[in-house]
This record gives sequence, structure tokens and C-alpha cells, in this order.
Amino acid sequence: MPFITPRTAQRDYDVIVVGSGAAGGQTAYTLAMEGVSVLMLEAGRNYDVAAETPMFQTAHDAPLRGAGTPDKPFGFYDATIDGGWTVPGEPYTNASKAAGQQFEWWRARMLGGRTNHWGRIALRNGPYDFKPRTRDGFGFDWPISYDDVAGYYDKVEMLIGVYGSSEGLENTPDSPEGCLQPAPAARVGERLIQQRAGPLGIPVVPIHRAVLTRPLDHTTLPAKLHPGNPNAQRILAQDMRSRAACFWATPCFRGCSIRATYQSPAVHLPPALATGKLDILCNAMVYEVVLDEAGKASGVRFVDKASGRHELAQARVVVLAASACESVRILLNSKSARFPNGLANSSGKLGRYIMDTVGSDLSGQIPRLENLPPHNEDGAGGAHVYAPWWLYQQQAKGALDFPRGYHIEMASGRRLPSLGTAAGLEWLTEGSYGRRFKEDARRYYGSFVYFAGRGEMIPNEHSYCDLDPLVKDRWGIPVLRFHWQWADHETAQAAHMQKTFAEIIDAMGGRVHGSVERDGRKAIAAGGAIIHEVGGAIMGSDPATSVTNGWCQTWDVKNLFITDGAPFCSNADKNPTLTIMALAWRAADYLVEQLRRKEI
Repeated sequence: MPFITPRTAQRDYDVIVVGSGAAGGQTAYTLAMEGVSVLMLEAGRNYDVAAETPMFQTAHDAPLRGAGTPDKPFGFYDATIDGGWTVPGEPYTNASKAAGQQFEWWRARMLGGRTNHWGRIALRNGPYDFKPRTRDGFGFDWPISYDDVAGYYDKVEMLIGVYGSSEGLENTPDSPEGCLQPAPAARVGERLIQQRAGPLGIPVVPIHRAVLTRPLDHTTLPAKLHPGNPNAQRILAQDMRSRAACFWATPCFRGCSIRATYQSPAVHLPPALATGKLDILCNAMVYEVVLDEAGKASGVRFVDKASGRHELAQARVVVLAASACESVRILLNSKSARFPNGLANSSGKLGRYIMDTVGSDLSGQIPRLENLPPHNEDGAGGAHVYAPWWLYQQQAKGALDFPRGYHIEMASGRRLPSLGTAAGLEWLTEGSYGRRFKEDARRYYGSFVYFAGRGEMIPNEHSYCDLDPLVKDRWGIPVLRFHWQWADHETAQAAHMQKTFAEIIDAMGGRVHGSVERDGRKAIAAGGAIIHEVGGAIMGSDPATSVTNGWCQTWDVKNLFITDGAPFCSNADKNPTLTIMALAWRAADYLVEQLRRKEI
């Protein structure tokens, strides 16, 4: 791969892309495949998926049996090699110390960002999700509709490889024929959940995850993705042949050396680099967008973390794709006489309306799943099923005390133990030991179920970020300060999650581990804990009330785009990554056309 240094960078790039994750990877891929020269700046170090992924090691091979630590919160084998909720030398602050008003900010400092670690759940927003205010009067409508994005969802699914099915459910869009890969079969515990949740009116269907269950069709997909572009088709066809289907190895959050799962360094960057149009500079901490005398973006300033020097990179267009809050931080720090409150902030909305996913979880033990005989529970490193939101009509009638929904993610079965098969069994075994302890371990192994709700947060005036007036990072750059508050909409939703999970566990003949939290304020996860933050530079149809237009192009600076989650007007219950990529592809197509017309 042609990785460069500040000294070897060119001086005539068409576009600078800041960030290398889902947004940056997709943006750079689209531009490079169309012949646009791109410089990608990544704040973290280089990362080699093939060489660094621990595909077959088990927990007993790792320190502390693979348990999480402050440096590796998700365990020793998690693919995030540098990053987490705390990053040395890169603090952030919270404006309030009050309970429920804290925001936890996860950052991944590595090539590919969070795409190396994520759960690979790839759900489309539905028609309701783009026009939520029209439906219930809360929040904001997007200036675009589902129909504007549907074709890009198709393209992203075909490119990265997403398994799942089309079920014809309300506001859970089906994918056209040829977009999805076959879903793997449900495991025993998932089948029992499906059987017992059905009579409760809860649909349990194949989940959509970015994992290849069969090789990509390299003979037909490239032409569909890049019509009229034979060079892009050739490059993509060759690259698709080098991606293998999943053979059910170790968990996907470790990364995937055979490129069966979607990670930006495994899917987007190799073909983009093969065009010869992409240069990548790692360890480049961007902190400012630079303007020329006409008020157009002319480049970015960054810290070369290897040397500590401040550097300048120049291009005709700048695209921020550093993740929602990081892009906001860059813009807030890009102050000038023309933009004293931060770049592209004439509306005063920069940093406003930060959102995360509403989260709550509950686990239980199911006697019917005890002492199962050994059987094949191989699978795609995560859930094979989930429950999409099912109560749209009740909400439309006002029958619920919260206006937006959630989906249910679930886990069960005889998965690879992370801390030993009998860890934490005292609530069932009364502290057995010796031979009985071994018998209990075998008895209960695989008999647990886990439910996690992932729900929509409505943007509010109390959840935003700005610059801390005192605190700076190790390079002297002002850090973000978060202001956070869940509304009653979200806490009522979390309480409903708890009630629903308990009902499913009861229907399965099981028992809840711990207690069912009836108080939604206690049931809800902290802001940022689900790592789905979006917003901060919302798109709109009016420059007075939004930061970008429907093409992710800032109103104030026409050659400055934001293609990560910052322009989101709402945060649907669907995980945001697929939508980030679809919008990034759409914005990049628009950018290419603008360049061809010499309009930017």
C-alpha cells in the first residue's frame, strides 16, 4: 500500500479526506474509483488486517484470560489496538457531574477506525426514519427521503457483503434481489427465542450483518456498482476474488484476516489504493480546516504524531469523515475572522443535537437449554437473528408513553467462553466447588440468553458539545466538552425494554439474572456507551437552521463536506453505519459531478 509521510505528500490533490473508517473509507473509495486524486489523513497508526488479526487464539492464550482492561475495554483480542473511552493525551470533559448527564466518547486511533471493532449490524433506515417529525411531531425531518438513499443502500450492501433476508415488515426496508447474501441458520437458543417471542407479537427474523456467507459475485457486481467505468470494474472484480466467505472462526470484533467481514482497511481501501489515486498518511491528527482569501477551503493543518511537527496539506476540496464529534471538534477549532464561532457555523448549530442510541439490557437463564448435547453452533461471530421494532401502529395511536422505537439484539448458545464456562454462576450454584462445580459448569454452559435494546433518541437542546475553555490535548488543541441529557422519551423507552425482555425470558420458562429495572432513568445506558453517536452538524433545507445541505455539503463553504454521522438529523433505532456509508457514497457521487462541472 502506498502509505506516505508529510515529506512525500503531493501538493496537488483534488480532495483531502479526514478519517479512514466507514465514512472516510467509503468516500475515498468512491472518489478514487472515479479517478479523483485523494489524500487520506488518519489520526491513528497503520493497521494490517491480514497480519494483526488473532483469528484462532482462545481466551486461555491471553493475559487475564482475555478479560477487558482500561486499555482494552472489550477484551485483549478486540481489534481496537489504540483507543477506547479514554485515549492517553487526548482527554475530553463533561460540563456536569450530575448522574445521567455524562457522555462517554469512544475513539479508535487506527486505520479503519471503529470498522475494525464494530458488531457488523447493517440495518437500513426506513421511510419513517427520514421523516420522523412529520409522523409524530418531534425532532427534525431530514431534507432527503428514503427513496433518495435506497439505491445507495443497494450499492453498499453489494460492495461490502451483507447477509440477511427481506421480511416485508413495517419501516424495515426490504433489499432488492441480489443485494443480500444468504442468512446463516438460527442457533438453538435463537430458535427458542423466536418460538416464544412470536406469541407475544414480537417478530424475530434474520439480522442483517456485514459478513460474507458466500464468495462475492465478482462477475456481475462490479458492473452494477460502477456502470460505464471499466477500470473500476476491473479493479473491483480482482479485489472481490481475494475476499473469502466466513468459515465461522473467532468473533468478528477481532477483525478478519480473510476479509470476510466489512472493515474499511479490508474492503474500501485496497481497491481504492489499486487505482493509484489514493495516498494515505497515518498518525496525522487534523485540527483545523484552512481557508483561502476567497473563503474556500484550501486544506487542513495537522500534527504529525511521529515528529510532533505541525503540517499543512492542501487540496481543492476537504471532506471531514473523522466521526461525528471529531469532525465537529475540527470545525469548532477552525476559527477565523470570517467564522469566529467555528467554521461552517453561521447557523449556530455546530455541535448541537448530539445523539446516541438508547440502550438497556437484561439476561436470563433458561432451564430448557441446560445439558444440551454437543452440537454444531458455528456461526458468523455474532447474532443470526434480531427483533425489529414492532409497535409502530400502537405508537401512531398514542398507546405508548414514548414516540420512537427500538430493536432487540440477542445472544445465546455455546459460544467461545471469554472468562471460563463457570464464571459468575454463584447465583445458580450457591458457590459449588470440586466435582459438583464441574457438573454445574457443564449443566449451565449454553443455557443463558442476553437481550439488548437499541432505540431511537430524539435530538434535544440539552445534548451538545462545545470546546472546553481550559483543557487542551497533548498537542495544545482545545478538547471537546459534552453537555448531555436524556429526555423522558428515552427513559420511558428503556423501561419498556426491560419489561419486554423479562416477558420473553418468562415465556421461555427462564429466570432473570438480577432484577428488572422499572425506572428508566436507571435502566438506560450512559450517553455514548453504545458508541452510536451522530449529529452535531445536522443537514437541512435552510442554512439558518442546519450546517449542511442534503448532500453533506456545508452551506457556508461549498468545497467543504462532512460525510460521517455528524449530518444526521435523527438517530433511528437502526445502527447507523450502513446509513453513514450510503450517504457518504451519495455525497461523493455529487462531489465528483461538481468537480467535473468545475462548480467547486
